[in-house]
Amino acid sequence: MTATLTIDAMLTTPGDAFVAAMPAPEAVVEITALTAKQIAAAADREAQTQLAVRRRRERLASLVQSIVPGLVGILIFLLLWQGLTHVATQIPGPAKVWDSAVKLFSDPFYRKGPNDQGIGWNILASLQRVGLGFGLAALVGIPAGFMIGRFEYLNRMTSPIISLLRPVSPLAWLPIGLMVFKAANPAAIWVIFICSIWPMIINTATGVQRIPQDYLNVARVLNLSEWKVFTKILFPAVLPYMLTGVKLSIGVAWLVIVAAEMLTGGVGIGFWLWDEWNNLVVEHIIIAIFTIGLVGLLLEQALIWIAKRFQFD
Repeated sequence: MTATLTIDAMLTTPGDAFVAAMPAPEAVVEITALTAKQIAAAADREAQTQLAVRRRRERLASLVQSIVPGLVGILIFLLLWQGLTHVATQIPGPAKVWDSAVKLFSDPFYRKGPNDQGIGWNILASLQRVGLGFGLAALVGIPAGFMIGRFEYLNRMTSPIISLLRPVSPLAWLPIGLMVFKAANPAAIWVIFICSIWPMIINTATGVQRIPQDYLNVARVLNLSEWKVFTKILFPAVLPYMLTGVKLSIGVAWLVIVAAEMLTGGVGIGFWLWDEWNNLVVEHIIIAIFTIGLVGLLLEQALIWIAKRFQFD
């Protein structure tokens, strides 16, 4: 028995042992497929990582390209301003104006009397007048623009009137407002109304007139009501023109209120600016100029944001 086992062991070669240790073909296929999936997954992760890095670099480059030129422009402006103070010594420099602005805006809502209030109350008073005048102009001007653009006879009838009154200076309307309303505040609102209504009328009417005639012909064939024509055809097509008119009108309204308040007095950023000039506080005059510009910019950006939210595809 022992001799037989020894002979069998001697007859077993190393190659036979290797063959016995080799995995089955199915196992080799499974291992190969698993390895290929791992390699593909790793390559996909690497590609996604590189794509994310590339996108971050592109966003950073875009941010730098959009911010750096503005910062350079502001720096050049401040340097020119500082240089101007050496020529005209009565003009305060940026540092002095900044110190005054910090003190001024540290308490913007104080009240010491009807004509002595913080700059915050003056800004709010001006915005209130602009909101009332601009709102009334929108309520009248946008529907009027739709009708003028929709009906050719009405367009021909109103075109000479609009062409005549639109170029009139805003302050030329102020005496009419004072005579009719017998008060400064409604007169200022009247000036805003009459000056900001024209861009809305003209842009809305232009948008209606540029609607393809085929659209209106189809509506006529389908026997759509005037309300259906307005809601389904006119309004979506005219909306970009209408919002452009609104954006122009709010800029005009903010420009007009400053000039009107200088003449009418009371509470408002225009009156505050004129009062600081009478007191010869030049730092506050410059602060008022920047404040007026900043508020106007915010109003414009707010309308642009609203316009983007109401775009029809």
